[in-house]
Amino acid sequence: MPDDDLCFRPATELVGLLTSRELSARELLEAHLRQIARRNPSVNAIVTLTTEHAMGLAELADAALAAGRTLGPLHGLPVAHKDLTETKGIRTTYGSPLRSSYVPDTDSLVVERLVGAGAVTLGKTNTPEWGTGSQTYNAVFGATRNPYDVHRTPGGSSGGAAAALASGMVPIADGSDMGGSLRNPASFCNVVGLRPSPGRVPVWPSADPWFTFGVAGPMARTVADVALTMSVLAAPDPRSPLSHAEPAERFAQPLARDFSETNIAWSRDLGGLPVDDAVLRAMASGPDVLADLGCVVTHRDPDLSEADDVFRTWRAWNYAVTLGDLYSAHPDEFGDSAAWNIRAGLEVTGADLARAQRKRTALYHRMRRFLEESEFLVTLVSPVPPFDVDSPYPTHVAGVPSESYLDWMRACYWISATGLPAASVPFAFTDDGLPVGLQVVGRPGDDFGVLQLAHAIESATQTWRRQPDLETLD
Repeated sequence: MPDDDLCFRPATELVGLLTSRELSARELLEAHLRQIARRNPSVNAIVTLTTEHAMGLAELADAALAAGRTLGPLHGLPVAHKDLTETKGIRTTYGSPLRSSYVPDTDSLVVERLVGAGAVTLGKTNTPEWGTGSQTYNAVFGATRNPYDVHRTPGGSSGGAAAALASGMVPIADGSDMGGSLRNPASFCNVVGLRPSPGRVPVWPSADPWFTFGVAGPMARTVADVALTMSVLAAPDPRSPLSHAEPAERFAQPLARDFSETNIAWSRDLGGLPVDDAVLRAMASGPDVLADLGCVVTHRDPDLSEADDVFRTWRAWNYAVTLGDLYSAHPDEFGDSAAWNIRAGLEVTGADLARAQRKRTALYHRMRRFLEESEFLVTLVSPVPPFDVDSPYPTHVAGVPSESYLDWMRACYWISATGLPAASVPFAFTDDGLPVGLQVVGRPGDDFGVLQLAHAIESATQTWRRQPDLETLD
C-alpha cells in the first residue's frame, strides 16, 4: 500500500489492521517516518523526531502481539506530542529559548496514558512560545505552515499537531486548549479538535492544577479517532484535583445517534463578532445540514457578555502564577506576547479576580439555561480563514481593527470562559480552498454528546476526506 494511502487511513482502521496482524507496528511506523521525511520540510510540524525511541516502542508492540496480547486501544499507533507536553528523556522546549535544551525526567499524564495504551511516540509538534496565541511560530524552531497552503498559518497553539495530522505524519496527536488551541488549528487544517470539559482529561504535572481554563485533549482526522483517543485519556486520576469520576469507557461507545427533533441553536457570529465574508459563505449551509439530520434549528445567539473580562483576567493571572518568577529572572528572554500576558497578570488584584469570578458564575448559569432550551450550540470556530504565515495575528477582521493579538480568537475563548465542552469539526472550504470548521458546544459535562453531533456533521458533509495537495509538500 502506498504510504499516502496508509498514512491517511483513520486510526480506527489502522488499529484493526495492526491487531489482525495484516500490518506490523514497525511497518506502520516506517511508513509515517517516510511521510515525515517527505512532507515535514515544507510544513515544519514535527520539531523533534525520536526515531530510535519509536522503533523500540513499535518492536514492543509487535512482540506483544506475537505473544497473543495487545498493549491497549492504541496498539501500535504512531503519535506526536505537543512541545508543551513533558516527555521523559525527550526534549520539551515550550517554544522558548529558555527551555531549548530542556529534557524532562518524567512523562506527563497524557503521554503516560497514550504510550500505556500502546501508542508509539515518534516526536514532538511545534507550538508558539509557552503556547501563547493561535499562530504557531517561535524563536527556537520558526513557523509551522498550513498543508493546504504553505503560505498560511495552521493556527495554534496546537498548530504543529494539526499540520502533522493534515499532512499524514501521524494518525492521532495530543494538544492543549486555553483560548482555542485545539479548536482553532483543527478548523484551519481540516481536522478534529476537542476541548474537553475541565478535568475530563486529567492534567499532571501542572504548576496550577486548579486552573480550569486550560485543558489537555486530543486531535485527529475523524471524530471516531478523537473518541478512541479520549477512551484512553479520560480516565480519572487522583494526581489531578479536578479529575472527573466518569469512566473513560464512555468514549468507546458508538457515536451514531438519531438527532431527530433535537433542538440546536445556530449562531453565525455569537451575537455580533466581526466575521470575514469568506467564512460566512463557507458556514452558510450549516443550518440546512443540521436540519437534514432531523434537528430543530433556531437562529439564536447566547449572551456571552462579560466573557471577555472573565477570560482575560484569569488568563493573565495564570501567566503570572506559572511564569512570573521565570520572567522576573529572564525578562529579555520572552517574546512580546508572552511578556505582555505576564505583566498583565502581575497587575491583577484580588478585586479583579473577585469581579471576574462573579461574572464567570453569572455567565455559566446563563449558558446552562440557554442549553436547557437548545441541547447544543453550533457556531463559528474562527472569524477568519487561515491567514499569512508571516503575520503574528490578523490586524483587522471584516474591517474592524484588532486592539491586541487576542481579539480575533474570541469565538473560541468566550466558549472557554463558559467551562463547556466544545469541538471543531471540518465543515467546508473557502472559495480559494482554505478549510473552515464548525464549533459544536454542549451542555455541562456532555463531552460525548458533542462528539456525537460532530460525528453526524462529519458523516453528512464528508469534508474531512479532502486532503491537501501533497505534491506541493514534496
